[in-house]
Amino acid sequence: MDMTYYDHGAPAERWERAQMFFDAKDYAAAARVLGGLVEEVPEQTGPRLLLARSYYHSAQLRRAEAELRVLVERDPVEHYARLMLGRTLERQGRHEEAGSHLRIASALAGDFEQV
Repeated sequence: MDMTYYDHGAPAERWERAQMFFDAKDYAAAARVLGGLVEEVPEQTGPRLLLARSYYHSAQLRRAEAELRVLVERDPVEHYARLMLGRTLERQGRHEEAGSHLRIASALAGDFEQV
């Protein structure tokens, strides 16, 4: 197997590497690290959410949407995933669809004035 820098090391090491790339605003590199990590531990929310955020910030909106939909399907009350899904849909010009997710996120966060 041909290992690259992005998929080298234990899952914890790759998680730290991905966070460093994300913090340095190298979102595409963070996504490369996280893609393999999410495949390896698909049940974990943290890596998938950071992958979605990396896709969002690197304008890979369809990929961000796909990851966020997995999170929302798995945990419908995950308010940050709902918020990110709404914003991702907004950036794609899908405002009506985004609105429902943003309202749910506001309600889950306790911000009933926005609902």
